[in-house]
Amino acid sequence: MDVIKSFIEKIINIYSNNPKLLLYTIILIVLCTILKIYYPKFRGIMGEFWVKLELGKLPKNKYIVFNDIMIKDEKGTHQIDHLVLSKFGIFVIEMKNYYGLIKGKEFDNKWCQYLGKNKSYFLNPIHQNYGHIKSLSNLLKLDDKYFISVICFSNQAKIDVKSSSIVTQVDFLENEILKYNESIVDNDIKELANVIIDNNIEDKKSRKQHVEDIRIKVNKDRELENNMICPKCGNKLTERIGKYGKFIGCSNYPKCKYIKK
Repeated sequence: MDVIKSFIEKIINIYSNNPKLLLYTIILIVLCTILKIYYPKFRGIMGEFWVKLELGKLPKNKYIVFNDIMIKDEKGTHQIDHLVLSKFGIFVIEMKNYYGLIKGKEFDNKWCQYLGKNKSYFLNPIHQNYGHIKSLSNLLKLDDKYFISVICFSNQAKIDVKSSSIVTQVDFLENEILKYNESIVDNDIKELANVIIDNNIEDKKSRKQHVEDIRIKVNKDRELENNMICPKCGNKLTERIGKYGKFIGCSNYPKCKYIKK
């Protein structure tokens, strides 16, 4: 106790004799706090910025690029990170600014991010992007086969994902798109672009509500899981035994392959 008291007294003496040091310490603490709070958002902004730069390398006479598009259908609103229109296909890009090791499979309901010994789960972005593609397919009156799903992670991510869809990093995004060089879309690309522009929701209130709706859905799904109800189909979740041991999955398997993480 005396050691702690002595230490505190020394700290007080140091700062009382040096007001500038106290000021600099306070500023440093405030900056560190702000950085901790806003760092994820800052990473997100920078991730979108680097993707825009990468997509900007595509030939302007062959590709039309859209960033941060929001459209609406009967199921609600869909916020699409990046969209590339071309004769070679319609590329729907979902940006995930995660880093660390990313593991998952195409039909898993959730993927996992490993940061050292820590791990966290997030919704499978391929499933999320499929919803975007269906909405765009209806809006543009184009068959699903003309749409190409692209999941893009930051360059700091190490990807270990088994999927037939494109799962890549920012630095390789342009090359992945340029691999498609066979003309398959007969529609006028500029006319499709005009449809996107006419239906893009730019109202800030609507965009804010979209974010809130996602938050509500995530909380609702978590509550259903806690009550052993499948968020995907509404059937019961039960304990099962698989190749790697026990897990909680949907009782409606194989029709529903939902697994609680």
